[in-house]
Amino acid sequence: MKSLCIDLFKNCSATSLAGTRSSRVLTYRFQRTNYQTHLPSTKLTFSSYSTKTCFATLSAVTSEVEEKQTFNPDKAGELVKELRNSFNSGRTKSYEWRMSQLENIAKMLEEKEKEITEALYKDLSKPEVEAFISEIVTAKSSCNEALKELRQWMIPQKVNTSITTFPSSAEIVSEPLGVVLVIATWNFPFLLSVDPVIGAISAGNAVVLKPSEIAPATSSLLAKLVEEYLDNSAVKVVEGAVPETTALLEQKWDKILYTGSARVGRIVMAAAAKHLTPVILELGGKSPAVVHSDVDLQVAVRRIIAGKWALNNGQACIGVDYIITTKDFAPKLIEALKIELEQFFGKDPMNSKDISRVVSSTQFKRLAKMLDEDKVSDKIVLGGQMDENQLKIAPTILLDIPEESQLMQEEIFGPLMPIVTVETIEDSFDVINSRPKPLAVYVFTNNEQLKKGFVENISSGGMLINDTVLHVSITGLPFGGVGESGMGSYHGKFSFDGFSHKKAVLYRSFSGDSSLRYPPYTPEKQRLLKAVISGDIFSIILALIGWSK
Repeated sequence: MKSLCIDLFKNCSATSLAGTRSSRVLTYRFQRTNYQTHLPSTKLTFSSYSTKTCFATLSAVTSEVEEKQTFNPDKAGELVKELRNSFNSGRTKSYEWRMSQLENIAKMLEEKEKEITEALYKDLSKPEVEAFISEIVTAKSSCNEALKELRQWMIPQKVNTSITTFPSSAEIVSEPLGVVLVIATWNFPFLLSVDPVIGAISAGNAVVLKPSEIAPATSSLLAKLVEEYLDNSAVKVVEGAVPETTALLEQKWDKILYTGSARVGRIVMAAAAKHLTPVILELGGKSPAVVHSDVDLQVAVRRIIAGKWALNNGQACIGVDYIITTKDFAPKLIEALKIELEQFFGKDPMNSKDISRVVSSTQFKRLAKMLDEDKVSDKIVLGGQMDENQLKIAPTILLDIPEESQLMQEEIFGPLMPIVTVETIEDSFDVINSRPKPLAVYVFTNNEQLKKGFVENISSGGMLINDTVLHVSITGLPFGGVGESGMGSYHGKFSFDGFSHKKAVLYRSFSGDSSLRYPPYTPEKQRLLKAVISGDIFSIILALIGWSK
């Protein structure tokens, strides 16, 4: 399994769970550091090596440190064993423990809001308001709902029984799965770490959180906050990159939740299959927005911008990936997009403080390559400006690019927006259904028949009519994908259910024992037994008096 994971990770891009940093990784108390940063417990600092003597001396020191501190499968196994002992003690199963941890998360979100916002700005240049709305407030909402509803969620669900088990009662008991692993991603590095952890704790599990190393400031902050606010015997953070993730995936977990690319989702699922571990995979995909000509154009365009460029600059799994509209309506739509983008981000969006940057140089180069592809760059109708030093790409709109281009074959995950034109809006059904099932579909129309058609004929993780992304804020709706966009769901009670086992329990007393179920099976018994199993009262009466139909 180790070779499987490492070989596959070698082929992963920075869009994936694992980063592509070439620096060697050290681990100390499950925290990552490298030769340019100091070890948390010492004054020793590793800086550039200028002489052979210095290099040799430091090499001996770092080799010894690395040997002791590398987070390998053995250390991962020790970690899981420690957490399993905590879980087996029964402490995490109690209502009191779960509530105390949720209350501490709520306290953390209130007290550390500034630090969280600063970390998100360091990692993504995420504007303060966007960080507050899309990450902090959403995490607060999840935590507050769990605090409010946990007791109700934990109550066993009564189930009706049948005459064949009379007298009896039955219920479904939600029990925690055990020790679970949450592997988060970098685009919403705080929310997509904390939200699943809230669900796992609510369900009574011990948890390991693996934040994304591609958002190092948030990862480091999460490690610090979890240690400060939560029960470290049952909730832990492991920082790091490929080696740490590989070591974790070799362990036996009771559930794994992974958010990221479909490529790495396959790696996670292959590792989980070794232990028959169930998974929740949130994988994204190419989520389209279909725009009919009968809409309030200004409102529709503003909501599309909010679901693309004002949402981490397009770096969101639920963000609008491309637009479908009719050939006749496309010019009006493009003009409206130009006007509203200027209203939102100014005449020079490269200098706007209200838009996030691209997360890394690897991501920047990937997007630049997409844009520079043959027969693509000449399709730009707005934007296209790039600054690699600042990792910024302006909001860019392209019209009718080739279907075989990377922009139309891969999830974009950036500020580039292709517009696909069709003859009639109904043709958009074929465009969407010809691709893997997306995580979200957005439809803008006032035509009730068209709305109904999309709901009935388009399969996607979620669907939103006349807006974008807001469906994930409704905790009563499950958030998850289908097919290539993922499996399983969470949010609200769905998070609690996702990290719980629904145990079927039937209660019977020693009274009411019938000889019908026991041999010898006489003709009279057979008639009555068949009548009872069928549930036909008339047949039961006839069998009891010795008659038959």
